[in-house]
Amino acid sequence: MKSAIIVIGGLSAGPSAAAKARRMNEHAEIILFEKTKYVSYATCGIPYSMSGTIKEREKLMVVKPDLLRTRFNIDVRLEEKVTDVNPETREVITSKGTYKYNKLIFATGASPFVPPVEGLNETTNWSNCRTIEDLDKIKKDGVLDKRKNIVVLGAGLIGVEVAENLNEIGKKVTIVEMAPSILSTWDGKFGYMAENVMKENGVEVLTNTTVQAIERDGDQIKYVTLNNGQKIEADYLLMGIGGRPNTGLLTSKGAEHLPNGALKVNERMETSLPDIYAAGDCASIKNIQTGQHDYFPMGTHSNKGGRTAGANAAGGNETFKGAYKTAIVKVFDYTLGRTGHNARSLKMIGKEYKTTFFVAPASPGFFPGQTDLYIEMYYDPNNGVVLGAEIFGLKGVDKRIDVLSTAIYARLTIEDLQNLDLAYAPPYSPAKDPVIVSGYISDNRKKLLLREFSVDGLETYMREHRAEDYQLIDVRNPKELENEGQINNAINIPLDTLREGLEELDPNKPTIVYCARGLRGYVAATILMNKGFDKLYNLGGGFKGWQVQGGPVVKTFENKLS
Repeated sequence: MKSAIIVIGGLSAGPSAAAKARRMNEHAEIILFEKTKYVSYATCGIPYSMSGTIKEREKLMVVKPDLLRTRFNIDVRLEEKVTDVNPETREVITSKGTYKYNKLIFATGASPFVPPVEGLNETTNWSNCRTIEDLDKIKKDGVLDKRKNIVVLGAGLIGVEVAENLNEIGKKVTIVEMAPSILSTWDGKFGYMAENVMKENGVEVLTNTTVQAIERDGDQIKYVTLNNGQKIEADYLLMGIGGRPNTGLLTSKGAEHLPNGALKVNERMETSLPDIYAAGDCASIKNIQTGQHDYFPMGTHSNKGGRTAGANAAGGNETFKGAYKTAIVKVFDYTLGRTGHNARSLKMIGKEYKTTFFVAPASPGFFPGQTDLYIEMYYDPNNGVVLGAEIFGLKGVDKRIDVLSTAIYARLTIEDLQNLDLAYAPPYSPAKDPVIVSGYISDNRKKLLLREFSVDGLETYMREHRAEDYQLIDVRNPKELENEGQINNAINIPLDTLREGLEELDPNKPTIVYCARGLRGYVAATILMNKGFDKLYNLGGGFKGWQVQGGPVVKTFENKLS
């Protein structure tokens, strides 16, 4: 038995590790074990293969085994499952033999989570959506042609992508999610926006809901029964809930791990067991913002972690510093992105923060096709350091999320954002890019101590107070109100006549101002602040933010000095 660098797992992190190890050391013996007959395929492309966006299955196969064998001189052992690892003797035991290692790279990924649904095991017309074998089963079972009513369990990234792509080919899709909103790693308001887009495109969305049981005909699912007793017709059931790290071979040997089983590794991707590295969905990585081990099952991190593990197993000294929950997802024509913290995660770690929600155009008004971006920024109120951001819109989300992700890595402040030199041309951005505007707005509110109401906050405030106890001022033009309506109990005083209309207002009453997106509301607030109004609030995101989050709108309104 020869000593070698052994890699277990051939999907993403494993081949990345093996190829990097070879580039670092031409003379090492490198063996890669994969329990299936495939290596290195694009799992993230599987939903798009269902709709035909990716037309050929072959396009998903990123690297073929023969390429690893010939170009990188890696001994690729397909359909050879590793059954045990012995860290004391440095041996890997497979279904075909026992192999010695000097260094071991554990890249075994995660297995899909299948919830306990009564009667599911007696049926065959269901599948997970994680592997190329799953895709083959889905196609073989006729999901893409003869099946009509599809139920998708889970509304995370995979579930939403699967639901959208099946909808695109004419399927009647119902998505079932146990959380209060879809895409629950985002703040609820953004999940609500995405949910509305799904519904507008014909996908039925059921939140706060689980599937309890299956009603079947032989081995075929006919209906699923929900926890509220409702029955849904189902020709096929797809699982999009997520996975559990495949780490039992090492956790049983004492490897340190997170509660979900993900192996704890340092920045060199070393586990707590000597000469054993781990990367991909079976491993934790450091959360750069908290300094703690965290779990980020994303292809980007699998490749980085695998590359680092491979380099170090071959004698290098490289590090992968970690990540901070950057993610993006397509929701029909819209895009939803996030990076860093949001309110939920900041509250969980007890971190003090301020937030700014606003609406900004993705391109200038004079250029055709202007659309809006709905942006929430989170920052440290003491030093202004950017902590996180979430963005929803039709175009330009990816650009701004990547800029703000970079800002988080560099520990930039809201003041720094104002000084970024970002690319400008009318097809791509306004002269004041939304990222720069986010710095302006956050900084202004910090310096002026201007308080902000969220949509939920204003709705709660209005329920708990009589209309005569506060002043809600709509500073848009009357034509905007005629076209779009306004918030109940609001008084319309257009911004350009606000100074003349001050006699209509009581400076001692709590006063909330809003416009379409936020800029005119901010200008109105500065006017009122300088006129002695101190119980002053601005509605984050203005009327557009109110609308997109489902705030009630009325068409009857009162104009003052219009």
